[in-house]
Amino acid sequence: MQRSRCVPITVPELGSDRATFSLWHVRAGDRVTEGDRIAELLIPGAVFDVSAPATGVLAARTAQPNDPLAAGQVIGEIQEE
Repeated sequence: MQRSRCVPITVPELGSDRATFSLWHVRAGDRVTEGDRIAELLIPGAVFDVSAPATGVLAARTAQPNDPLAAGQVIGEIQEE
C-alpha cells in the first residue's frame, strides 16, 4: 500500500523582508493540482500568487489574512494523492 505525504506550502523568497498574507483561493479539503494558484501574498507595491507545490488535497491552512510572513515560513499543507 502506498502512503501519501504532506507537502508544506512555504513562502518563497520575494526580495522583500515585509510580506503579508492576503487571502486563500481554496478551502481546506479542496483538491488542487500542482501549479494551481492557491493564495496571495502582499509585498510593498505588489501582489504575489502562491502556487500549489503538489497535487492533492489542501489539508491545512495555517496563515490568515494580515499575518506577517517570512521567506520559508509554512502557510499550509497539501496531502499528496
